Amino acid sequence: MLASMAKLSGRSLIGFREGAGTAELLYATDPTTGQHLQPGFIPATGEEVELAARLAAEAFEVYRRAPGRERGAFLRKIAAKIESIAEEVVERAGQETALPRARLQGETARTCGQLRLFAQVAEEGSWVNARIDHADPGRKPLPKPDIRSMLRPLGPVVVFGASNFPLAFSVAGGDTASALAGGNTVIVKAHAAHPGTSELVGRAVQESVRECGLPEGVFSLLFGSGSQVGTALMKHPLVRAGGFTGSRTAGRTLMDVAASRPEPIPFYAEMSSTNPVFILPGALHQRAETIAAGLHASFTLGAGQFCTKPGMVFLPQGTDAELFTRKLRQLVTESSPFHLLTRSIHHSYDSAIAGRKTDSAVELVAQGLQTGATGFAANSALFETDASAFLGSDLDAEIFGPTTILVRHASRDQVLAIARSLEGHLTATVHGTDQDLHEFADLLAILETKVGRLVFNGFPTGVEVTHAMVHGGPYPATSDGRSTSVGSQAIFRFTRLVCYQGFPDTALPDELKDSNPLGLWRMLDGKMTDGQMSRDASAPASETRA
Repeated sequence: MLASMAKLSGRSLIGFREGAGTAELLYATDPTTGQHLQPGFIPATGEEVELAARLAAEAFEVYRRAPGRERGAFLRKIAAKIESIAEEVVERAGQETALPRARLQGETARTCGQLRLFAQVAEEGSWVNARIDHADPGRKPLPKPDIRSMLRPLGPVVVFGASNFPLAFSVAGGDTASALAGGNTVIVKAHAAHPGTSELVGRAVQESVRECGLPEGVFSLLFGSGSQVGTALMKHPLVRAGGFTGSRTAGRTLMDVAASRPEPIPFYAEMSSTNPVFILPGALHQRAETIAAGLHASFTLGAGQFCTKPGMVFLPQGTDAELFTRKLRQLVTESSPFHLLTRSIHHSYDSAIAGRKTDSAVELVAQGLQTGATGFAANSALFETDASAFLGSDLDAEIFGPTTILVRHASRDQVLAIARSLEGHLTATVHGTDQDLHEFADLLAILETKVGRLVFNGFPTGVEVTHAMVHGGPYPATSDGRSTSVGSQAIFRFTRLVCYQGFPDTALPDELKDSNPLGLWRMLDGKMTDGQMSRDASAPASETRA
């Protein structure tokens, strides 16, 4: 039976053990009141960090060899256990984050869906990208050797929980699911904003490890600060990679730690993004009020605490823009206060809004209702400026919370100049007609170099967990714009290619054997197939000779 909220231990979960530190307790805070929640949580000690890393490294030697069907069963077990305690997870997460119950129920379902998606990926197995090039002993001037390659797991991965997603980007979230699916062991550094939720889910994972007969160090959960416990984990020589979702400041710090190690390791950080929205003339003329309503819902969703929140909106000057702005102003003015996740986020939001109000190039055109709400309450805010003031300014900086800025431009050239000036973002959204797309084809070409996901006639909040999804983008949106943290392609982050040359069939991994015992889709002599091929089969001469 899993621990109830009343029985939260407040201790790290190190393999099958509990931490025993005695440092000053850390507390979650109720965002609606600003008051501490019980119990307190004990930060992991240096010795406990060492133990978690050692157990993870030892378990990796066993777990990396586990067949895909076993890894899939493990991930499905985690999902089922989370579902069995969903009510108490949602209740505790609500206390720690002030996120609505429906949102947390949806996030629980998404988390379990992610786990089952990666279970399918592990079980099916073709993700290993197996490639086989048969030998050609008769090739001149030199014989061609038999060469085979596939993806292999890296080793212990450190996952950092995110403040704004207590489930889907936390203990059993996408980073953990993708790392485990690929055969890596995982150490999670819990986020200080929701430690109780983290312990509940962590115990579900811990019990799943035990019940699936997996080695103790496959999973650990550590409490403590990012600057101490998180940095210590990233510096540990047994750790082979890291996954992070959070601020640019913290992400950049951990990036530098990973890169400055005696043996640098990959660190996949999803950081700040302001997610530009471009409303083109035809769409603005046809759907001004509808787009305004959708934009308001998007930039205030989750109190504006999404990494995909549309934080800047570009639209042409004119009558249609006035209609759009009038509708958006009305919606913002009628908005009730929101509660932000943490004291730090609340302080940063208030400071950024105050700074923007003092900027002479920016106008505050609407602000949400003032009701005297307590805790980490914040009002939505709508700002406006023009393209000339925007270019060369810092108005593209992310403000985490329910605000956005409208930027009016006077010409097509200004739109293209704005697009060229953008740094890396997770998304860019374009509202347009077919004629708009034809006339602004060069805008789309520019945006393709700036973001990981282009959205047409929609809004960037709401990231589907699918095989094709890309949740990434050029720096500083992420530390590596070639990757995604959402969708089945996330598994590739925690892997590396290994090549086998000249090995007998009996010594090869099942994924690379001629008989294809796992039934995988593989590349055989340059062609994709899910069939078998004998050793004496060789590619046609035209494919084997330069």
